[in-house]
Amino acid sequence: MRVRESVAITACRETRGTWSPQTGMKNFRVSLVILLFVGLVMSPARAEVDNLPNLPALGASADAALPWSFERRIGQDIMRQIRQQEPSYLDDPEIEGYLNTLGGRLIAAAPDAGAGFHFFALKDPSINAFAMFGGFIGVNTGLILNVENESELAGVLAHELSHVTQRHLARGLEKQKQISTASLLVMALAILAANSNTNVAEAAMTAGTAGAVQAQLNYTRVFEREADRVGFQILVKAGFDGHAMASFFGRLQKASRTYENNAPVYLRTHPLTVERIADMQNRGQDLPYRQVVDSQEFHLVRARLQAEQETPAEAVARFRKSLAEKRYANQAAAHYGLAVALERQGDWSGMEKSLVDARVAGAQSAMVERLFAEARLRQNDADEGLRRYRNAIARFPDVPALTRGYAEALLQQGKREEGLRFLETHLRAGPDAHLYRIKARFHASGGEIAQHHYALGEAYALEGALLAAIEQLELAQRSTGGNFYEQSAIDARLRQLKRQKVEETRLSLP
Repeated sequence: MRVRESVAITACRETRGTWSPQTGMKNFRVSLVILLFVGLVMSPARAEVDNLPNLPALGASADAALPWSFERRIGQDIMRQIRQQEPSYLDDPEIEGYLNTLGGRLIAAAPDAGAGFHFFALKDPSINAFAMFGGFIGVNTGLILNVENESELAGVLAHELSHVTQRHLARGLEKQKQISTASLLVMALAILAANSNTNVAEAAMTAGTAGAVQAQLNYTRVFEREADRVGFQILVKAGFDGHAMASFFGRLQKASRTYENNAPVYLRTHPLTVERIADMQNRGQDLPYRQVVDSQEFHLVRARLQAEQETPAEAVARFRKSLAEKRYANQAAAHYGLAVALERQGDWSGMEKSLVDARVAGAQSAMVERLFAEARLRQNDADEGLRRYRNAIARFPDVPALTRGYAEALLQQGKREEGLRFLETHLRAGPDAHLYRIKARFHASGGEIAQHHYALGEAYALEGALLAAIEQLELAQRSTGGNFYEQSAIDARLRQLKRQKVEETRLSLP
């Protein structure tokens, strides 16, 4: 769904500079506009999109415009900047984990989707989701809270996934020469400014040429229709309600009419047309009726977000009222939402009681069990809190929120040897930047400076910040205290990262 376009090519290099809350948002958004803003110059498809079996052969033309390896690097660089500098980035492993589980179900149903997709959340009340270069897909919390069921959310994600699988960003480069670079930058700044200031966005858009704006609308409309159709196929194949796309987009269209001439820029420039809605409805007419049950995690994530969007006292009052009046979509999630609100209020015993009620209501989720362990830790019962974490990990293995939470708890309790053993086991199973950062803190607490820099370097490498990773490995190399084998591992890894950086530097657009 392109409710608000916010995609840009950014140079694939590490950037340095100062950061402050006052200037960070502006600097981050402007830094994304380095080469050109492809998302606003979508070129027309070269085949009739009304007939899905005759979709264009995407590989050759898309790779000629923008090879996938280069597109992936662009996406990784933008994602790194978002993680480091975007205040609305929601660094929450449970919400991000849910989005990637849902996205993974759609990817499995997408033809030739490949690997490397990543879904992430932004704490933003506006209804929006967007696809970036290289398979990175952002989802605003406002979208999660405003859908009526999980199938609607899946429909939006399937639409965005289709923008990536159909290589719309790369194909858009084929016609970018028809629009001047100056116009591209003007429109890019306009859309980026729309994130925070509609008036600035309007002024910037007005400064662009009328022809460039019209080209953007025409090009995007064709790709949007194609993403609707491919997304619909993915949605149905993944087992979701195929009518959900039409219902959600229809409600969005109806809501946009109430804005009239004062509609936000992202609604007025986004081609959500009557024809698109009718096309979605027509595709759903031949589907048999099926009732698709929302997952428990869907309800828990929504309850979590609802509990965090108000003051703690307001959230507690709202969840208690909904439970007393039995006005909720899911009883277990309502108890869980109350527990999250009580946690924010510092009422640890009340939080624990609400979690027990959530369990009684049928909650079986790692999200509930993590908070159940934290309830004991917050009440200074470390042994029981750690025991609950171990039990939860045994029930729900390989859940990032649990492994990170348990590692943090071990660090806080000074259980250094146990913590390092736990981290080594999980890092052998799969790399995780967060776990490497916790590992670095374990080494720092024991005065192991070389291993501290080594672990921190691995975290940076996983996040795509190769220059920062190399710098940390060089610091590790110069540090004393490591044995011969540790120093040999550091030297070998440093050579590997330097070769990787040289390889990336050699890549360029054809």
